[in-house]
Amino acid sequence: MNEIELTDVTLEKTFEKYEQKFKALADKKRLMIMNEIVKRGSVCVCDLSDIIDMPQSKLSYHLRILFDADLLIKVTKGTWSYYELNEKELNHLLSEELCCLFKPDSTKSSCCE
Repeated sequence: MNEIELTDVTLEKTFEKYEQKFKALADKKRLMIMNEIVKRGSVCVCDLSDIIDMPQSKLSYHLRILFDADLLIKVTKGTWSYYELNEKELNHLLSEELCCLFKPDSTKSSCCE
């Protein structure tokens, strides 16, 4: 009986993890942010704010949601944080067609054309 309960808890945690990821993706602004990040590779919030035309506070809010969902990787260099897409997680999560929107041109497969 304990094994079933453990499986239920594990399944519940798995569902919660994917719910968080899909909620993060279910926002047009966050999809635009991700698309801009893939165009530029690693990007600082200060640079992205001008590109996206969004106040840094709102941009940081959206980046935090994407980061918490494990869709972004954050690298801190001094006082600045740089974000890049977590390609491994996105490849696992998204369909091949949607993945192509978030892949650098050099790694796109023929299906993306």
